[in-house]
Amino acid sequence: MEFSSSSSSSSSFLKSEPQFIYDVFINSWGKEIGRKLVSHLHSVLLQAQVKTLIKEENLQEGMDLDEHTREIAASKIAIIVFSKSYTESTYCLLQLEKIIECYETFGQIVLPIFYEIGPLDVRDQKDDLGKALKEAAHKSYSGEQLEHALSRWSRALTTAAGISGWDVRNFRHDAELVERIVSRVRELLDYKDLSITQFPVGLESHVEKVIGYIENHSSKVCMIGIWGMGGSGKTTIAKAIYNRIYRPFIGKSLTQSIREFWDPKTRPIDLQESLLCDVLKPKPDMKFFGIGRTRIKDKLSRKKLLIVLDDMNEFDYLENVCGNREWFGQGTVIIITTRDVNVLNLLKVDYVYKMDHMNENESLELFSWHAFGEAKPRKDFNELARHTVAYCGGLPQALTILGSFLCDKTMKEWESASSKLKRIPMDQVQNILKIIFDGLRNHMEKDVFLDICFSFSSERGYVTDTK
Repeated sequence: MEFSSSSSSSSSFLKSEPQFIYDVFINSWGKEIGRKLVSHLHSVLLQAQVKTLIKEENLQEGMDLDEHTREIAASKIAIIVFSKSYTESTYCLLQLEKIIECYETFGQIVLPIFYEIGPLDVRDQKDDLGKALKEAAHKSYSGEQLEHALSRWSRALTTAAGISGWDVRNFRHDAELVERIVSRVRELLDYKDLSITQFPVGLESHVEKVIGYIENHSSKVCMIGIWGMGGSGKTTIAKAIYNRIYRPFIGKSLTQSIREFWDPKTRPIDLQESLLCDVLKPKPDMKFFGIGRTRIKDKLSRKKLLIVLDDMNEFDYLENVCGNREWFGQGTVIIITTRDVNVLNLLKVDYVYKMDHMNENESLELFSWHAFGEAKPRKDFNELARHTVAYCGGLPQALTILGSFLCDKTMKEWESASSKLKRIPMDQVQNILKIIFDGLRNHMEKDVFLDICFSFSSERGYVTDTK
């Protein structure tokens, strides 16, 4: 593999702030609500394997505030449970202040719950809520500090009240609300690895090299290009990197096949919508490119994201999705796979990772796993296997597809395939696939072959067009 770079940095990307330790931090006040909604919510989150922070100190005075503020910043999601007694606690308000700071600085996800109190009550801070707020400030401050504290807390309450959340009065009971909250949390976290090749021959070393460049980059937005011809394994490496590093990010997006957005009239808008939907989850509604760019900047500029754009070969469309680093928060990583290195140069990515072909030993091993179910070819097929591998030109896609197709085939069928491969130059993977496809006897066999191609590749449409 070869690397080229347009910038360098000695700081470690994955060590930049914030470092998430928890999935969820719950901010609430009051013994009654602690016994009801909060305890139920905490229990269900733990059952859903969501790493949740809620301590007894969260419900009592005298806690270690510095420790809690650090833990708030180490949480991806903050759930705020507003109740009638919420503003009675100085420490609860200080936690809220920290949550809003994290929301505004690195895009921490904030989910407010309004328990027997409405968003307007929290926003306006009148009546008992406002009176309790002033009393809480008087407990700890005086003079100018008192006024500053009231101003900060009032602003934090107003900001939180404007964030989309849940009003318990709209639900039949607490259990229904808890189910909705946990479902939303799991949707936002989305801890699910992408499916990659069953036999990752040689994959780990390539992934380590790319991640090494990401780690050595600064905490600014990092753009990585993975460049190579079709079938060289760009998508597989991008997915493997995604699986290794996605957990520390506030949000993530993967566009697995840019061909899904092929219509030149709508494609940039569709790509913008796809990115926003992946990160924010609700589907945005956009009509024009400019609106999409503005929405991306407004909604994502504080968030640390992992974005993978697969098979991106046109700069104009790429520019509308990630053309400006200021659209994304510090620590964001954008990985672009492409067949056209000019796209990466125009975008001025930080690093380009060039995909070379697999060597002879790796090629034979990958092919053998798919053709024979083991790392080496069967003795009686050894020579034929080596000839077939040689004509795949070290391209993982061709090795995988042909190996899977020839699995359980007779010696005569292998010889027929081998003779057809000799008619075309090496490295022309699409021609290799076309030779096999055209030699199939009926439509059923051709459909099976296309299914095999599709299961290992995002290019079924391309292969089908070769008929």
